[in-house]
Amino acid sequence: MIDFLLGTAVLVLPQGNLPLLAGIGAVKGAVALKRHLSNKKGAADEAGTAAADAEPAATAARALRPKTPTPGEGVPPVTLEWSNLSCHWSSKKQKKQQRKGEPGSKQILFGLSGAARPGRLLALMGPSGSGKTTLLNSLASHVPANTGMRLTGELYVNGVQSTEANHRQAYVEQSDNFYSMLSVAETLTMAAQLQMAPGLPEASKQSYVDNLISVLGLAKSRDTRVGDEKIRGLSGGEKKRLAIGCELISSPSLLFLDEPTTGLDSFQAEKVVATLKQLASAGHTVVCSIHQPRSSIFGLFDDLLLLSEGRCVYSGPAEEALPYFEQLGHSCPAHYNPAEFVADLISIDYSSPEVEEESKARVQGLVDAWAASAGGKAAAEAAAAHKHMSRTPSGELALGSVNSGPVAGWARQFRLLLRRSWRQITRDKAAAMARLSSNVSSAVIFGAIFWRMQKKQSNIQDRMGLLQVAAINTAMSALVKTITVFPKERAIVNRERTRKAYNVLPYLSAKLLAELPVSCVFPLVFGVVVYPFTGLNPKPVRFARFLGILTLESFTAAALGLSVGAAAPNADAAVAIGPAVMLVWIIFGGYYCNSENIPSALRWLPRCSLIKHSFEALCINEFQGAEFELDEGGRGMKTGEDVLSWLSFGHTSIRKTLGSEARILGFYYWLTYCILRAGKPKFQPVEAAAAAAALPEPAAAAAPAAAAVVEEVQDEAAVAAAAAEPVLLGSS
Repeated sequence: MIDFLLGTAVLVLPQGNLPLLAGIGAVKGAVALKRHLSNKKGAADEAGTAAADAEPAATAARALRPKTPTPGEGVPPVTLEWSNLSCHWSSKKQKKQQRKGEPGSKQILFGLSGAARPGRLLALMGPSGSGKTTLLNSLASHVPANTGMRLTGELYVNGVQSTEANHRQAYVEQSDNFYSMLSVAETLTMAAQLQMAPGLPEASKQSYVDNLISVLGLAKSRDTRVGDEKIRGLSGGEKKRLAIGCELISSPSLLFLDEPTTGLDSFQAEKVVATLKQLASAGHTVVCSIHQPRSSIFGLFDDLLLLSEGRCVYSGPAEEALPYFEQLGHSCPAHYNPAEFVADLISIDYSSPEVEEESKARVQGLVDAWAASAGGKAAAEAAAAHKHMSRTPSGELALGSVNSGPVAGWARQFRLLLRRSWRQITRDKAAAMARLSSNVSSAVIFGAIFWRMQKKQSNIQDRMGLLQVAAINTAMSALVKTITVFPKERAIVNRERTRKAYNVLPYLSAKLLAELPVSCVFPLVFGVVVYPFTGLNPKPVRFARFLGILTLESFTAAALGLSVGAAAPNADAAVAIGPAVMLVWIIFGGYYCNSENIPSALRWLPRCSLIKHSFEALCINEFQGAEFELDEGGRGMKTGEDVLSWLSFGHTSIRKTLGSEARILGFYYWLTYCILRAGKPKFQPVEAAAAAAALPEPAAAAAPAAAAVVEEVQDEAAVAAAAAEPVLLGSS
């Protein structure tokens, strides 16, 4: 009976309905297989029939099995539109003028409207200072907060306000910052491990990375380290494509790039733009700012938006730009780079007042011509029509789940970041050898200067001097090692935190744990060399304490370096601030200034000095229980307790001093965490215009049809996202 019904359905249904036919075949095969298994005495032909009937079920099962994701596969289509977008910038001085009623701001963008569509590569072009980077950052919601910028206008993603839309986007910065000791494959694999869904099999993630390397043309450089100014690695074009690859891990629908060809030769620049063209063809919406590309690169652009002095001169298909300007009386000479022709046409020449006035008049004429053209009016009317388009009730589009936080758990974040930090530290052989040589050399020099000190009165000062320089050398060595860590990594960490790849606490914990062995090795090497040379207290317990005190001090100084580096705006500032702070702790370190003679208002400083607590512990370890020969006439300090009392160290113990040092260490760790957490990148939102312009008649008439089109696009996006979601990022 079941066979009869299924067979009838197969005959009645049209042959083009393949999914339903496959489902019917699956059910039929399953029934036949069950019947076969229940009848153990069935004939061989019955088994063959069951196997034949089960083949559609196996085919259907293979079709439903999750596929390995590939770059561009299943990316939901996104149309980005902006209306009356303006940007004002005010400096502190201008803000004061504004409070006095004077003009206090400079306008950078003037009421721009336009669109970027899926499957197309949009280039923002214009001369230097035209506002193309500001426009790109505004569209990407990537304008840093607290910079005096104020953005107004409206930004839509598939007809929904960008702040309400649920979509994935990525931003590739102009500078390429990576961990120099990691290879291409390791860099992309780390990004995949942190950002892709935890439930996705590791083999699928690795396959995605392999496909991405192939798409980006990095197969030959797969195992090449990224490199930096000290270590030769990837070329400029390869680094840029690697930067694009890191952003593609999250399968963004929108991809923004800030001048991706800057600093590249013409060949590498064309390869990068060709990669962007390939990504656009795969369904991404790609927007990039670019200065003055070669003609072959210009031909790769689908759409073009030309800016001059923050105003739109042209916006539309790239192949129609030259015919448009030719209609205005500006013809591009034969065999001339179109990009150079356009750049010269919309630039203002400041060589002389007359030439400046002439070029300003020409540019203003181009701006007015575009505003009056059919393209300019259509852009304005389409942007205004958004106010009458239907919105989804929840304010969310089916564009794939967007993570509200890191995808990986705390433990996984810590493990991955620890592995990355450890590789970066241990692979830098040159830095390790330089620091090791420095510590050994210092120990040998100090050992030669303070060779085999005796128990005379004059050697008391020698011992104090040796212990002081040991404390200073250990602290400065650790400080120099860590003070530039965060300034060098800040751009990488900020970019990854913007992607919500991980939180501050696992990152800092992994960084500290990776630095600990390094902070241990060098003071131990220094102590092992200098201690026997100088004739310090020969007891093994005292020697072990000596090494332990230097190690704890190294940890504390390294933590101070991390705090200063986290607070400093750049590496140069950190290098200037760190030694200055350490100098204060050296002055109040107990050797140059007795704590009992310090003014009462400043007596808190020695308690905060990591040098003071280390030097005090070293002195107690060395002088406690020691005896010295008196000078002729019985003058001098006979016991080590007399020396400690003279230094005002006689009222404490090693345990208390090390406890104080440990508290300072914990404070610097806590301070570093607070600085890093407060330093999370923040961006300026686009504010709605205070008074929106009235909707033109043509736009009002076209609003119902536009709304229908948007609803149709949203339905198609929902279907695409539902099909692609199993292989894309999962929600956190």
